[in-house]
Amino acid sequence: MDELAGRLTALDPDAGAAVQAIAYFDRLAEARAGLEALVRGAAVLAGCPARLIDTARRVRIRVEPDGKRRDTDTPPDSSWLSRELAPDISAALWLERTGPPSMVDAVILERASGILRQILDRTRGRAPLSPSDDPALLETVLDSAAPDEARMHAAHALGLTSGDPTVRVRTLAVPGGDPRILPAHSGERLKEADLPAGRVGIGPAVPVLDLPQSWAVARTALRFTGEGTAGDPGERVMYAEDLGDILLLANLVGSDTGPPPDARALDAALADAPWMLATLGAVATTQSRRAAAAKLNIHHSTLQARLARAEGLLGWPVHTLTGHLRLQLALLTRQLARGEDHPLQP
Repeated sequence: MDELAGRLTALDPDAGAAVQAIAYFDRLAEARAGLEALVRGAAVLAGCPARLIDTARRVRIRVEPDGKRRDTDTPPDSSWLSRELAPDISAALWLERTGPPSMVDAVILERASGILRQILDRTRGRAPLSPSDDPALLETVLDSAAPDEARMHAAHALGLTSGDPTVRVRTLAVPGGDPRILPAHSGERLKEADLPAGRVGIGPAVPVLDLPQSWAVARTALRFTGEGTAGDPGERVMYAEDLGDILLLANLVGSDTGPPPDARALDAALADAPWMLATLGAVATTQSRRAAAAKLNIHHSTLQARLARAEGLLGWPVHTLTGHLRLQLALLTRQLARGEDHPLQP
């Protein structure tokens, strides 16, 4: 398909782009992508906002051409390009622009709407359910805008509940990966064997209908994790309930805001010596300098010399109560500023 698109582009750029759009949506269908991924693809390819509205099933998804979801209650303009998903239901895919559709617009609307219809039918009750690892079912059960009956329907298909809405489960977030949902047995912590490798953010144990909230907090908890290595110190597994009000920091710092001044000072200090990050990480996460030296397997006097150099670069002392807290916050905000990437962003 890609080779054909390349040949067509040389002859007719519009025809080549149309074939590339077909191949793109076919790949999404093969990967069993969810509703938002399809709408995002339509917006990016069309270069204008796209929205999916299914009034009967209470689905409203709007994505900008930059790939970010920005829902709105404003109704679509009847002059916009659109395609009904089926004649017997009030559902349609819209491209927010007017005028005659280009060849690419027509392909986007045709291909995407057909796949969207299949996903809606599969996950929201109009056709037999797919296997329990269907990402579209995950998207439904984690979508706070989906009606309760649709989310319970998806939860049952995923094997999360036998119809009891009080069954408690946890969500797990990993960098760039799909969400995971595991049973929460009497509020106990998950076993290490049940956790994926690498960094993990774990949401609170909740009934299945509260999974959207657990998923949102799990993603936030993930932002506070580190690989636990010299190059990325920090807890590899973070439970959201352990963070408490520290979670509020995530609302202040992100990849769009950039690191605050203390985090920038920390980055500048880290560039000075290869041992700097591990040393400051050990100091921030232990109760005493001797404990930090033991953790680093260095002599106490070596740690003293390192900290004197670090404090000169940072511009504040790390041995005082305030300075120690400031160092901890700088390390945390540095982590938060890097951001995370997830297929099921809200």
